[in-house]
Amino acid sequence: MTSSSTASAVALSPQNLAAIGARVPVPTYDRSAVTPGIVHLGVGGFHRAHQAMYLDRLMEQGRALDWGIRGVGVLPHDARMKEVMDRQGGLYTLVLKHPDGTREPRVIGSILDFTLAPEDPEAAIEAMADERIRIVSLTVTEGGYNVDAVTGEFLLDNPDVAADLVGGAAARTSFGLVTEALRRRRDRGLAPFTIMSCDNIQGNGHVARKVFTAFAWARDRELGAWVEQNVRFPSSMVDRITPVTTDDDRAEVRERFGVDDAWPVVCEPFTQWVLEDDFTDGRPPYEDAGVQVVADVEPYELMKLRLLNASHQALCYFGHLAGYRLVHEVVQDPLFARFLLAYMEREGTPTLPPVPGIDLDAYRRELISRFSNGEVRDTVARLCNESSDRIPKWLLPVVRHQLAHGGEFFRGAAVVASWARYAEGVDEQGDPIEVSDRLAERLVATAQRNRTEPTAFIADRGLFGDLVDDERFVAEYTATLDSLHRKGARATLEELVARDTP
Repeated sequence: MTSSSTASAVALSPQNLAAIGARVPVPTYDRSAVTPGIVHLGVGGFHRAHQAMYLDRLMEQGRALDWGIRGVGVLPHDARMKEVMDRQGGLYTLVLKHPDGTREPRVIGSILDFTLAPEDPEAAIEAMADERIRIVSLTVTEGGYNVDAVTGEFLLDNPDVAADLVGGAAARTSFGLVTEALRRRRDRGLAPFTIMSCDNIQGNGHVARKVFTAFAWARDRELGAWVEQNVRFPSSMVDRITPVTTDDDRAEVRERFGVDDAWPVVCEPFTQWVLEDDFTDGRPPYEDAGVQVVADVEPYELMKLRLLNASHQALCYFGHLAGYRLVHEVVQDPLFARFLLAYMEREGTPTLPPVPGIDLDAYRRELISRFSNGEVRDTVARLCNESSDRIPKWLLPVVRHQLAHGGEFFRGAAVVASWARYAEGVDEQGDPIEVSDRLAERLVATAQRNRTEPTAFIADRGLFGDLVDDERFVAEYTATLDSLHRKGARATLEELVARDTP
């Protein structure tokens, strides 16, 4: 749908759906007949562009009406989402931005309500303890699992986790909230729900199992044993580029489609969800909405993390230092496109097992095309955020594999060096860089020693483990860092690309 609306905008709400339906597609199913089956922690743009959209597809088929989503916000800043979800009755406009400039809007109706846990932890816990809930799903970001970046172990000494382990304390973390809900279900004789991670972490189901069982064991040994024996944690691979909603996006939805939506979601047309079929108490018929339900997610997961996600890191720091601020501008530059393809072909792909049904060459080139979609207007800054949670999980496993197997790794080492240069907090023109990371203070302080101590940044064993002890990695890393300081990002990238072999 591309036509403009000349009438005044209609506020998005359940009461106005009929009027809005004359302008954009809206749910044709009876939302009053939808009952909750899923509680989702971390309702943001991605969840609304992805998992909630797949359920809406099923509901349009007259199916899965007992799998409605109840949203839960775990962080104080989720108050804004609660305000919008409450006002709009859980409704929002999802707009697909096609490369040719067309827009494909739809109002999504699968989210029923929203609870803010910091405001009412009891309500959040009881939402999950409700016997109708059979899945608790998560998009709490890569950093939301509270694991050591090198060892992967759950950090029991985290202050919020420690507070949640104090008897009688009001839960403040996802671990405390979910575990208390599981305890209540056990004590009430109810089956446990499945915990379904949808975050970009290798083996996200295995990681979720580790952290939630570790918390349960620390709280109560009998409860820990019950969780370990009875709760399922399917792994999944999720993919859809979903930039942060801007005021321009809100204005376009209002002016182009005549819908006043306080928090629409915009995304690319491409979407993929590969899901392990391992559930405690049933699941929606996801395969009928386009989800690939498989026995083993790992090959797809590694493909996505090491090609798409790691490539995002490969482009964002070099791109920012070279003066780009939008992702499509970076990838439409032939120099950057060549570097990304070489990374994917020569470093990322050799670390992958066979991926059933996937042509990896076509996948790599499709990624370049997706990144180049100028309509999405994804920002370089978004990709640079929370690097300390992303680089160790997405890129460093590739570097370590290549080092161990005698493969090429200089591009991966260069990406780490570009992160270190970016983390200095000043760009090549002397303008400040706002480093957005939970470890920002520590990272910036260390990076500012780069010129006098070239290995200071990678000496952080909490992030890089023993890579600083590998002379091959250190040589490539320091050479790129030195070039970034002396020649700048573009000239450095030109030298790296010149090293490509036929």
